[in-house]
Amino acid sequence: MKLKLGVIISFEHVENFDGMKELGFETCQISCWNPEIYTEENASVLREKAEKSGVQITAIWAGWPGPAVWNFFEGPLTLGLVPLEYRYVRAETLKKASGFAKTLNVQDVITHVGFIPENPDNFLYRSLIPVLCDIVGYLKNNNQFFNFETGQETPTTLFRTIHDIQEMGLNNVGINLDPANLVLYGKANPVDALDLLGKYVRGVHIKDGEYPTDGVNIGREKPVGEGRVNFSELIKKLKNFNYKGALTIEREISGPQQKTDILKAKKFLTPLL
Repeated sequence: MKLKLGVIISFEHVENFDGMKELGFETCQISCWNPEIYTEENASVLREKAEKSGVQITAIWAGWPGPAVWNFFEGPLTLGLVPLEYRYVRAETLKKASGFAKTLNVQDVITHVGFIPENPDNFLYRSLIPVLCDIVGYLKNNNQFFNFETGQETPTTLFRTIHDIQEMGLNNVGINLDPANLVLYGKANPVDALDLLGKYVRGVHIKDGEYPTDGVNIGREKPVGEGRVNFSELIKKLKNFNYKGALTIEREISGPQQKTDILKAKKFLTPLL
């Protein structure tokens, strides 16, 4: 089965729907960081854009309010649902994202949960599981999946977290595999990580990068094919796990170079599909 290619689009740039099909993209994920976006009116705009373009929205990538510092020092204090002071408001934001996705008939909601502690006896970990269960249960009532974006936790920690949620009777939990994030945060070789996480993958970001070179900053993102991710082996292994979802290209820069790199990534990937 040939996998479909897509791109990640910020809601603020939904005009990028125009011409996507002509460029060879059949799917997309919508990235939303502002909870004020989650309205019926905006859902109607998205539906119209998607129907007109013939592009399928596969997931809502739901960000959250508050600070976000993408490094190894302030990251654990600011990112995702791990920091205690931001949990409630961010959990409520993810529930709003679920409602927005339901209006769009989108089944998957993705987010970064943050630097999940490796020690299962850590209070931050023990107190995080009930919060995740509450969110996952909410999505279950909407017939949706909650998908962890990989990167800030080891595959073993993520596997344990998913298992602990499933122990509460909640099976609507999966993974949006971002192979570059596993490299950028120095957590794992993404191909090897699939041995543990492959059966949970419901979405994939196509992004590349280098391992960290110091103890403060994450590694550097690079154009697809220029970093450490072995996409040939990754896609082959995904197929072995019977993955049938989209491959969503993500390039976290702005300006004309972003489109150039996305099209280069498409050309690079096409023979691997």
